[in-house]
Amino acid sequence: MMLIRYLSQIGKYFLMLKEIFNKQTKWPVMKNLILKEIDDLIIDSLGIVCFISFFIGGVVAIQTALNLTNPLIPKYLIGFATRQSVVLEFAPTFISVIMAGKMGSYITSSIGTMRVTEQIDALEVMGVNSVNYLVFPKIIALLMYPFVIGISMFLGIFGGWMACAYGGFSTGADFIMGAQKDFIPFHITYAFIKTLIFAMLLATIPSFHGYYMKGGALEVGKASTTSFVWTSVCIILFNYILTQLLLG
Repeated sequence: MMLIRYLSQIGKYFLMLKEIFNKQTKWPVMKNLILKEIDDLIIDSLGIVCFISFFIGGVVAIQTALNLTNPLIPKYLIGFATRQSVVLEFAPTFISVIMAGKMGSYITSSIGTMRVTEQIDALEVMGVNSVNYLVFPKIIALLMYPFVIGISMFLGIFGGWMACAYGGFSTGADFIMGAQKDFIPFHITYAFIKTLIFAMLLATIPSFHGYYMKGGALEVGKASTTSFVWTSVCIILFNYILTQLLLG
């Protein structure tokens, strides 16, 4: 019975994706909606992303340094390990799971509140494709999400350099040499491919849970929690699949 319910929800999700691109809202209206979503989803997320990235990069560098106890192991490996950790996993995946909580709960609660207060019904009565009106601007706004992840990568490595250089674990020059050593440009491409897939999940799964929720104000909170759980699960699952496809 639960399997049937899950399959029904998955089917409804894909039907919603199809509906997003039907009967487009007029461009003058859509432009303003997209700019608002960029402000709400991208600009408002920069502060928390910068803060977390800087300090996690520092923690990764310190933990790597503390585990390199053998004097024969070169100190530049601290920079190498920090770069690999930040670029491949931390920035694209860990930040996306955090954004599933921040962005996802905002998207679900805002759309869910519109459903509870019957604003979505009003849009439908006016002949507006409510799915396109509400979800499409979020998808377009989150095309800028790789920009956020790029900042996260830079600050993560910079935080690692600061922790190493000023914590006395190695010299700044050693860290930079390690961060440059054996660099594979495709790793950046891989990270940004993952980021774009995660951006699509961040825009659509919380929107789905907000759009199809039933009940009152209490259910809005429950829908936000559920959307965070399922968005996180999908991000982790797609992370595994994309890593196997692109790097395996």
